[in-house]
Amino acid sequence: METLGLHFSPLNASHFPLKPRARIYPLFVGTASGSCVSSRIGTRRNFGFCIKMQVVEEEYEVRQAKDMAAARKRWEALVRDGKVQALSPREAGYAIQLSNKPLLDVRPSTERNKAFVKGSTWIPIFEVDNRLDAGVLPRKITEFVMGGWWTGVPTLTYNQGFLSQVEEKFSKDEELIVACQKGFRSLAACDLLYNAGYTNLFWVLGGLESAEEEDLRRDGPQPFKLAGTGGLSEFLGLTDQQRAVAAKEGWGYRLVFTARLMGLFLAADAFFLASQHHAFSYALKKLVSRLDTLAGVAIRYGVEVADIKRLNGLSCDLQIFAL
Repeated sequence: METLGLHFSPLNASHFPLKPRARIYPLFVGTASGSCVSSRIGTRRNFGFCIKMQVVEEEYEVRQAKDMAAARKRWEALVRDGKVQALSPREAGYAIQLSNKPLLDVRPSTERNKAFVKGSTWIPIFEVDNRLDAGVLPRKITEFVMGGWWTGVPTLTYNQGFLSQVEEKFSKDEELIVACQKGFRSLAACDLLYNAGYTNLFWVLGGLESAEEEDLRRDGPQPFKLAGTGGLSEFLGLTDQQRAVAAKEGWGYRLVFTARLMGLFLAADAFFLASQHHAFSYALKKLVSRLDTLAGVAIRYGVEVADIKRLNGLSCDLQIFAL
C-alpha cells in the first residue's frame, strides 16, 4: 500500500507499545484468599490490556481512514486536472470497438472470473491473499467476522509486480483504458501508472458495475453488475445489485432466492431440532445407565425379583425411546 501512497502497515504486536510491568498471576494459587486476590489482579490487568488494545486499534483505524481520504483526493485530482480522462462504460465500449483501444482490467480474480470484457488484459492491482501464515490469518479471521461472511469480500494484498507486468504489455505512450468493478481501484491504478510515465490514460467512471449489458462485450457466467457480489448476501439475493436485476427480471428471478431463504430457515430449524433430540437422547441414556446401576445394586442387596424386573423393563423402554 506504500506504493499507492498509503502508508499502512500490518497491525501486529510490534505496534502496541505495551510493556508488561508485572507478571499476570494465575487465577488460582492454592488458598481461597490467594485465589481471590490473584483473580482480581489478573482480571484488572487483562481488562486494562484490552482497553489499551482497543485504543490502539481505534487509532489505527482513524489513521487508516485519514490516509485513505488523502489518497482518494489525490486520485480524484488526476481526473479533475485532466491527467486522466474519464469515460462512461458506453464510451469505453465505443473506444474499444471503433478505435481498438486496449482495456486493462485491474480487478482481483474473484471478480474477473464472474464477468470480463472480451479482449481485455487482466493485471490485478490487488489479488486474493491465499497465504495462511501467522501474519495473514488473524487479518482474514477479523475481516470475515467483521462482515466478510455477508459480503464475500476476500482478503486482498497489493500485487508487487503490477507496474512491471503492465510495462511488459503496454508502452508508456499507448492509449490505455483502465477499469475495475466500481471505479476506485482503477483510479488508484491510474495514479500508479501516471507516476510511472503513462500519459494517455482513460478511466472507466463507476467501473464495470455501472455498465449495461449492451455497453461492452461481455464474457463470463454473470452480468457485470453482479461480478462484485458474494457471501451470504449474494446467496440470498439481498445485494443492491441483485435487487436492481430482480426489478427488471420480475418474480421468476426473485422466486429462486425466496426458495433459498426458505431452505436456509428449514435447515436451521432441522439443525435445532436435531440438537434438541441429541441432548434429550443423551439425558435418557444417562438415566438408563443409572437404572442399570441401580438394578445391580438391588440384586446385591437382595431386593425382590419383581422390582428388579420392573427396573430392567423401564431401562429397556427408555433405550428404545432414546433411539
